[in-house]
Amino acid sequence: MNTELIFLIQEAPEGGYTAQALGQSIFTEADTYAELKIQIADAVRCHFDEHELPMCVRLHFVKTVVVLLF
Repeated sequence: MNTELIFLIQEAPEGGYTAQALGQSIFTEADTYAELKIQIADAVRCHFDEHELPMCVRLHFVKTVVVLLF
């Protein structure tokens, strides 16, 4: 296992946040950022055996912004 796992974090359209791991089948969501960090840690522990856990989990926030040009 790599020593680092990266999650893409996005604001959910209905509120809260979603998190998707790059290169792994891990997805989770939560209402707040604090809850999301707990959900991510729990999902990572469930996905990997103890000896395969990544050394670092990095969160990358992705935000879509629409700029209207008149």
